[in-house]
Amino acid sequence: QVQLVESGGGLVQAGGSLRLSCAASGRSFSVYPMGWFRQAPGKEREFVAAISWSGLSTYYADSVKGRFTVSRDNAKNTVYLQMNSLKPEDTAVYYCAAGRPYRTTGQSQADFASWGQGTQVTVSS
Repeated sequence: QVQLVESGGGLVQAGGSLRLSCAASGRSFSVYPMGWFRQAPGKEREFVAAISWSGLSTYYADSVKGRFTVSRDNAKNTVYLQMNSLKPEDTAVYYCAAGRPYRTTGQSQADFASWGQGTQVTVSS
């Protein structure tokens, strides 16, 4: 498993942008598919975006498609989530997650074995 630490959360006005980062420990980061999930108060944790271990494929929830971009820098053991055109409904704790080595990139929580502690994103109207 890998250890994950998110950063980059904060308070932003609607229409603004934030970039979340997730730093992973370990030497084999490049073999893990990576994902982002979020959990708003009183709601279930939901899938946001994911990127394959190769970096060639990306996946997005319909609610963020066209606004969010997931990317990875394997040299820095880091995955990013660029969030543009933020809306108040994007307010949540955002979690980074690592899947299983070389496995197909999933979009459910069960597909991911390691989780970060989360970073708060608050979008004001």
